[in-house]
Amino acid sequence: MTTETAETAEQPTTYLGRTGVEVTRLCLGTMMFGGWGNQDHDDSIRIIHRALDAGINFVDTADIYSFGESEEIVGKALSQSGKRDDVVLATKFFNGMKQQPNYRGGSRRWIMKSVEDSLRRLGTDYIDLYQMHRADEYTDIEETLRALTDLVAQGKIRYFGSSTFQPSQVVEAQWVSREQHLGRFVTEQPPYSMLTRGIEAELLPMAERYGMGTLVWSPLAGGWLSGRFRVGQDLPSTHRGSSNPQAYDLDDPNNAAKFHAADALGALADDLGVSLVHLAIAFVLRHPGVTSAIIGPRTMEQLESQLAAASLELDAATLDRIDEIVAPGTNVNPADAGFSNYWLTPERRRR
Repeated sequence: MTTETAETAEQPTTYLGRTGVEVTRLCLGTMMFGGWGNQDHDDSIRIIHRALDAGINFVDTADIYSFGESEEIVGKALSQSGKRDDVVLATKFFNGMKQQPNYRGGSRRWIMKSVEDSLRRLGTDYIDLYQMHRADEYTDIEETLRALTDLVAQGKIRYFGSSTFQPSQVVEAQWVSREQHLGRFVTEQPPYSMLTRGIEAELLPMAERYGMGTLVWSPLAGGWLSGRFRVGQDLPSTHRGSSNPQAYDLDDPNNAAKFHAADALGALADDLGVSLVHLAIAFVLRHPGVTSAIIGPRTMEQLESQLAAASLELDAATLDRIDEIVAPGTNVNPADAGFSNYWLTPERRRR
């Protein structure tokens, strides 16, 4: 098992599914830039520039992140860097941008408006990867795919993908594309970490079968794998914990199980002589179905702590030890799956 420092490591690359586009195995996530995280635009831009200078060529954002502010910061950073053509730029649509009808979802009406808004905020003529942030229960997937296919033909986007879709939704979308001769989702963006392994059971194999690239989010499990959650120490105060304290409440048995698993994984990292952050990111990249891991730093220090992670190689013995702590294909806390099954709500079951 070997690793490199951030100063010496080159960012390894791979192909984004079957698109032929080459991307770095670390993808810079930008959810923490803007009102939801780092509110200093200049500092956020410096972090983006540092990531680009370190060799990362893959940047992911979304319209909903700080309600467009993240896209604006990314657009400023790319304009100042002069590296727009070197960057594979990804953003997303779907979530409600206003608290009124028709400002969310997968309809042609909303897609055609949301893409123009994102292009304007990003200060670019095209988006490399335009992703549907969640599946839309109210819109026929054919309508969504047809609108996205038209955007490719218009040159406003190069490719399109999905995010946090369930395996059955991935299959449905692929078959509708095939049957209707439409463009298809070429990527999927699911949650994945040493504590959240549910996608190993079906989603990752399904993505491989359809030749889809995968951008996995939250490889540090919302900070649980930062190395700061250890038995015998006070619980750390975190930015995410301040906005969502229930997610870190140890009175919840599922959170208590995460805490003890994170401690055991931290002890494993200590035994290996590596940081838990590097171990966590290297683990998700080790799966053959994973293209890139999305890192989401809020500070320069956080970015620097992650830049060399893709160079860490894990052997089979280490992977076996991880499997003993968290079983393959399982989520320690089921709530971390990223998908709430609306079909199981009482009003849908009790007809």
